[in-house]
Amino acid sequence: MVEKRLLLALVFITLSVSAQIKGIVKDSLSGKPIPFVNIWVQNENIGSTSEENGTFFINTIANGNKLIFSTLGFEKKIIKASDASVVYLKPAAYLLNEVVISKSIGTRETEIGKTKTEIYQAFDNGPKIDTKFFPYLQSYKKTKYLKKVSIYSDSRIENASIKIHFYNVDSKGYPAEELTDKDFVVSVKKGTRTNWFDLTKFNLKFPKNGLFVGFEKLMIERNKTEKSITDSNTNITQIQRTYFPFVLYNYVERDYLYTFSGGKWSRQPNQEASGTKGKMMINEPVITLILSN
Repeated sequence: MVEKRLLLALVFITLSVSAQIKGIVKDSLSGKPIPFVNIWVQNENIGSTSEENGTFFINTIANGNKLIFSTLGFEKKIIKASDASVVYLKPAAYLLNEVVISKSIGTRETEIGKTKTEIYQAFDNGPKIDTKFFPYLQSYKKTKYLKKVSIYSDSRIENASIKIHFYNVDSKGYPAEELTDKDFVVSVKKGTRTNWFDLTKFNLKFPKNGLFVGFEKLMIERNKTEKSITDSNTNITQIQRTYFPFVLYNYVERDYLYTFSGGKWSRQPNQEASGTKGKMMINEPVITLILSN
């Protein structure tokens, strides 16, 4: 009986210090809802995604915490969680430089990004963005356009949605501005498989300072599955929520691991006990590209 009372007390304490924030994200000019907005609790590994109708739910410790809203085509916004019932995002203004437009003719192809590792693992990694870095090689001058991208996924539902990002590289080697001006949201098939997506409509050239390709899991209702799990010791039943698809990872040697969480990019270097830096083994998403001329 005492154990049950303590358990109930802990439940009440948890409920008292945490809260579920419910709101909607809208375009400040048109008033239309904005789908698939990335939403984070500032400096916390707690995130969510707005639904196709702009609505969202996110758990936070207290209403005083700040939420970060970001998506392509709109300016990033940071507000208090208590003010997030209706969030208006301002469309971003793009300065277009005068460029000579050339298009791919597609007579030659090169696939890049394959690794020798054939041992794959999937993670339920939540809403963070994990990336894979593609360095630029001189040989890409002959196939400088991004034609297709593939992601190796495992999904238990049909047509699970996922967002793919393409980033330039800044002077410090971090992911910088995105190469597209609109979100690239795609659907993957059920099962464990390689999914290919056409990029020709974007007319993207491979940047000479390299390229980051990342994926973002969308924490939306149609990607979610639920099942009840009962603890045999306490007889307490909880709902386990899983968001698909899972993306499979390779275990490879790299200099750094770049990930986006809590509304910011972080870089984890390999730091030996002696204080020297070197390559490390990391789990890297299985992403490949096909380049074309």
